[in-house]
Amino acid sequence: MGVALKDILTEFKHPAGQDELTGVAAVDTFNALYQFLSIIRQPDGTPLMDDEGRVTSHLSGLFFRTANFLQQGIRPVFVFDGKPPEMKSSTIQDRRDIRDESKEKWDEAKRKGDLTGAFRYAMSSSVVDEHIISSARTLLQFMGLPVVNAPSEGEAQAAYMARKGDVDYVISQDYDTLLFGTPVLVRNLTISGKRRIHGRQVTIQPERITLSDVLQTLEISREDLVDIAILTGTDFNPGIKGIGAKTGLKKVKNGEFDGIIRDKSPGFDPEPVRLFFQKPPVTDSYNLETSPVDRDGVFSFLCDEYSFSPDRVNPVLDKIAKKEKQKTLESWF
Repeated sequence: MGVALKDILTEFKHPAGQDELTGVAAVDTFNALYQFLSIIRQPDGTPLMDDEGRVTSHLSGLFFRTANFLQQGIRPVFVFDGKPPEMKSSTIQDRRDIRDESKEKWDEAKRKGDLTGAFRYAMSSSVVDEHIISSARTLLQFMGLPVVNAPSEGEAQAAYMARKGDVDYVISQDYDTLLFGTPVLVRNLTISGKRRIHGRQVTIQPERITLSDVLQTLEISREDLVDIAILTGTDFNPGIKGIGAKTGLKKVKNGEFDGIIRDKSPGFDPEPVRLFFQKPPVTDSYNLETSPVDRDGVFSFLCDEYSFSPDRVNPVLDKIAKKEKQKTLESWF
């Protein structure tokens, strides 16, 4: 998922302080749901489920993490993916194959009692299906939070809204969002906190990347950044074998992009990929207004329908109600 630009972006990742996070944030929703489904699991990798065996990991992550956002003064706008472009079909199939293979390895690890391996393979078996999407939408509706339906890629729509100034930044794990032109990308916000990675406990902190800093320091344009991504591989093309981000940066700055494509991938036309990153399908049809939380609706949906504990849900709803009351009082002054 995403593009492999980490090696040239590491120096531009800065800890995101609370004052930098306050404001309106567009959430790459599918990306966030994958994170919740991957991380919120039992020790053997089994996702959280309700009494009927329906997966609820995503609802847990969405509810509790969004409540934290609201407490911190972050007003999230959830952007959902639309129809993927045809040139992404190969990537989608590859991901299906990886999920299927991971599911088999997860089952085998559980049979062997290998909890570490089971959890690792389970993370890679996550899938955002219609149940996940529809239940997430319902919860967000009850929470009174705006939802935007992208015509195609969610991060492209989120980046467009950020460029317009309708949101302050985009929340996503994927560097693609920078290729689509978001001025500010915030990573790790949906998964911040203590996490077990590769068998050890680590603390994950939110990090902020500013596109203008990247381009100015590397002395490249956004179009150049897209070309670097094309060389390393994107969701829409496999890339050139042996070329990573650092090599790609050097080649693009030296004007070698066209020659490399001609010599190493003669049947590939990079123009459709370039055009998609530069002018993706987006919409201006969205409403970013929030509504009061439907407390009864949230409680009934989570506790009555999906077996959440009232002792966990009610305190969070109390905090949200207190925050809403505080905002109402502040509006009088």
